[in-house]
Amino acid sequence: MPSPRLLDQVRDRLRVKHYSMRTEDTYLHWIRRFIFFHGKKHPREMGGAQVEAFLSHLATSARVAASTQNQALSALLFLYREVLQVDLPWLDGVVRAKRPKHVPVVLTENEVRALLAQLEGTRWLVVSLLYSSGMRLLEGLRLRVKDVDFERHEITVRDGKGARDRVTMLPVRLVEPLRSHLARVRVLHQRDLAEGYGEVHLPFALARKYPRAGRSWIWQYVFPSGSRSVDPADGVIRRHHLDEKIVQRAVAAAARAAALAKPASPHVLRHSFATHLLQSGYDIRTVQELLGHKDVSTTMIYTHVLNRGGRGVLSPLDRIDPGPAPDK
Repeated sequence: MPSPRLLDQVRDRLRVKHYSMRTEDTYLHWIRRFIFFHGKKHPREMGGAQVEAFLSHLATSARVAASTQNQALSALLFLYREVLQVDLPWLDGVVRAKRPKHVPVVLTENEVRALLAQLEGTRWLVVSLLYSSGMRLLEGLRLRVKDVDFERHEITVRDGKGARDRVTMLPVRLVEPLRSHLARVRVLHQRDLAEGYGEVHLPFALARKYPRAGRSWIWQYVFPSGSRSVDPADGVIRRHHLDEKIVQRAVAAAARAAALAKPASPHVLRHSFATHLLQSGYDIRTVQELLGHKDVSTTMIYTHVLNRGGRGVLSPLDRIDPGPAPDK
């Protein structure tokens, strides 16, 4: 039997290690580009010089961002270490591009209120939940029914960034809207079951361990897609979660309608959540836990955008009475 093609080996190894479908697509993209860049030469015949040349090309000719260049490097490191099992000295010596440090965009509470006023229905509920809980967009869209605890006002985020679970808040104001939404989702699920569908994708090996769990109510997505589709992983027709682009476009349109003078996205709402908690007096360790940051230094960036000016310092001009403003 012929050995599997290289990209198939990469795909299989990624799935064994439980990488997400998005990471799988990204890694395969960069490995494919690396091979084509060097004239379809097999990676076993290449080494550090070829990797450095490819990364330099991305930075100088393709002019990609530092984060994109690091993404390509991560894909190539995975190829050599995990698939080809080649541990060469240059792997540790390859320098990652230094990412520039930017202060995050943060909306004021009034701007968040204006943004939400331009949304309605499921889009309003998703965006409100993202802002009120600090979840990343995909964390919110991947929520299962079982992860929402109405009595404790808690949401459990499963397999978040870094493959870590965490608990965040479910605001009281969203309890009834979310209950009503789930009642409609349940009707949709029952209709799918009646038509011979109703199975949802299960993470890891749960589908083999619990064959009927994928059709149960508790495993359904809180925000399901409006239509069923073929799962590319196994060809089964399922109802996936709501497409992230729908939420991204809804936030962008709402920001335009609200005439916000800042770029707005679902992730900006996460920044705003953290900053507003710090403004309210919550300690940074609590905010770190709610955001799921591994290191508190990541959370510290939000102390730089509090509403009292740079680094929370009061300007000396605000301490004196400079007199009337000069005439123009």
